[in-house]
Amino acid sequence: HALHNKMDDTEKAEKKKTKTVLDKIVYAIRNQPQQANGCSRAAIHKYVKSALEYDNTKAIKLAIKKAVEKGTLEQVGQSFRVKGDAVVKATVDEDSKLQIEDVSKPKTKKKHGVTNDSISDRVSSNIAERTAQDGDAVTVKYVGKLDNGYKFDSASSFTFVLGAGEVIKGW
Repeated sequence: HALHNKMDDTEKAEKKKTKTVLDKIVYAIRNQPQQANGCSRAAIHKYVKSALEYDNTKAIKLAIKKAVEKGTLEQVGQSFRVKGDAVVKATVDEDSKLQIEDVSKPKTKKKHGVTNDSISDRVSSNIAERTAQDGDAVTVKYVGKLDNGYKFDSASSFTFVLGAGEVIKGW
């Protein structure tokens, strides 16, 4: 119990040190789960708002911009990290890999009118020559389906920065 109180006291002391907006941003970046590119602006703002009870979007945006210009923060794509902090290596486990299906091709019919949704039968042979890398803006058309075929989401055009923490793990 004493150790828990000591950790609470240490956390409270650290929070008290966050006098400037930049202090709050640095605190937010360092106290969130580490990503390869750092934290997105939205994740920083959300953390500052909830953990530090500070909610001034314009001030946070301006402080991030100035900190990048001064070299206090490093920007990687749409994410930010504190200059000099250790860089976390990006890892992807096998269960998180995205499966690509070309939905523009018509489905092939099987016997008795049942459609063949097998990924291997529907992947396009003309997939881009270059594989997208972290930091690239990618635009996708997608259909989200459960194993039972229930369509739970879709978009005809959705753009995000790869590896910036803007979408769920596996994209």
